[in-house]
Amino acid sequence: MRLRALLDTEGLGLRLLGGEDELDRSVRGVMTTDLRDPSRYLSGGELVLTGLAWRRNASDTEPFVRILANAGVAGLAAGEAELGAVPDDLVEACLRHRLPLFAVDETVAFATITEHVVRQVSGERAGDLAAVVDRHRRLMTSGPTGGGPEVVLDLLTSDLDLRAWVLSPTGRQIAGAGEPLPPRVGAELAGRHLAATRTGRPGPHRAEVDGTAYSLFPIRNTARGALPAPSRDVRESVLSDWLLAVAADSGDWPAARLDLLQGVTQLIAVERDRRDAARAVRRRLAQEVLELVQTGAAPAEIAARLRVAAPVLLPGLGTAPHWQVVVARVEWSAEGTDLAGGRAAQALLEEILVDPAVTGPDSADRIAVAHTGEEAIALVPLTALPPAGNDGADASGDPGTPERHGTALHADALLDTVRAPLSAGLADDGRLTLGVSAAVHSAEGLRGALEEARHARRVAAARPGPVCAAGHHELASHVLLLPFVPDDVRRAFTARLLDPLRDYDRRHRAELIETLEAFLDCDGSWTRCAARLHLHVNTLRYRVGRIEQLTGRDLSRLEDKLDFFLALRMS
Repeated sequence: MRLRALLDTEGLGLRLLGGEDELDRSVRGVMTTDLRDPSRYLSGGELVLTGLAWRRNASDTEPFVRILANAGVAGLAAGEAELGAVPDDLVEACLRHRLPLFAVDETVAFATITEHVVRQVSGERAGDLAAVVDRHRRLMTSGPTGGGPEVVLDLLTSDLDLRAWVLSPTGRQIAGAGEPLPPRVGAELAGRHLAATRTGRPGPHRAEVDGTAYSLFPIRNTARGALPAPSRDVRESVLSDWLLAVAADSGDWPAARLDLLQGVTQLIAVERDRRDAARAVRRRLAQEVLELVQTGAAPAEIAARLRVAAPVLLPGLGTAPHWQVVVARVEWSAEGTDLAGGRAAQALLEEILVDPAVTGPDSADRIAVAHTGEEAIALVPLTALPPAGNDGADASGDPGTPERHGTALHADALLDTVRAPLSAGLADDGRLTLGVSAAVHSAEGLRGALEEARHARRVAAARPGPVCAAGHHELASHVLLLPFVPDDVRRAFTARLLDPLRDYDRRHRAELIETLEAFLDCDGSWTRCAARLHLHVNTLRYRVGRIEQLTGRDLSRLEDKLDFFLALRMS
């Protein structure tokens, strides 16, 4: 709104004292202050209301007006209740700094002016943005030249001063305006959103992270064939829906603004549907290859299909030298549920297998994922492999970041950054288990890779927790046998060996379990274990002696070391 409009509004009690040539200034907000220096609270464009309590004498006036002018405020309105009239020195200072000055009649409350300005400014901004959003909706739905969700988020920032980001279910940023959201904050917001959605509470959900309030709006799947929201179980979409995170508390927003943000989520949903449509070709390729593999087709036929798939998944690089298979399964434990987890697992794999350093809705364009009723299967092309036996680790031995089209995938690295938000979405009645195969270099190896990934997923399913993964390297060890040990035997075995140590740790904070794990991991080397735990060797010997005393075992014997090792892995 313009300053001029304030003079034309009856009931505001404003009288112009100077600055008639500046009345076309835009008012972006209102602020009431009696501070001598309010600069820290000014961002420009405000109508400043003051009762003049800051003015002890005429010498205070010039610094105050200069601060307002330098901050770029739209105008100053001074109340007459304190002094009976606006002082001449204030009028003269405002004229020098070309700052419009109004007198506020003592019968008019500042709250009346504030309410009027806020209502007018908010209404104009919302109306302008709604019109722009409507134009953008027509652009986006008419073809692929709409510009994506960033355009709408830019409008939210410029017209409503709202910072917003589009996030995946794991908190990965898909779109944003201005500064990117820190990954840790994105994961935390996604987890809060998923947890609130699982309770059945309607959005927007409010959350606070690091002292900043956020409002979280779900972006629903509007694709053809999707069930209407009241007709579908929330578990069908909770792990695949995007969300809009707005850095503001929507608790006191008017209905018009909430409706506008809901419209923005519908507009962004169009982009999400376009992304899903673009993945259809890759999904179909994966389905065709896997059907050939599972039906025992000739290697030559499978190889021919891979030659067709490679240019789509690795444009410009020709045939992929290696392939890896990832199998995922989402299972719901609630009684009476007949939900098939394959589609949810497919959406999760397409998200989990994205390089975390890449943003944008099309960052998964090198991933092909098929699904059956119960599981999803990803066919991942690799352009390079780590040294033999490295299993995706870097030179230091740490698991590599899950780079999706370079080195081989590592099971643990895939879930490191997504475990917390996905656990919130799965709540207490869902599980995600994932298995990763070794890399193979030919069509003949794909069938074995598929079976290897499925076996690894079953190993992961035997572990506790809502989100678990296992890799192919675990199938060549004792870990392959552990899932088939009956639960009551596992519990009795681990309790007999580890419960005395846990009880002692709770009472004395002795860290005996941590010491035992490190000692076994260091192959019983006193010096290496002491260095890892930052202990003196004598202290380590004391702790190991206490472990032996409490359990009646001897850690110098191979059999007892093996028993402890298995108990720790099964616990």
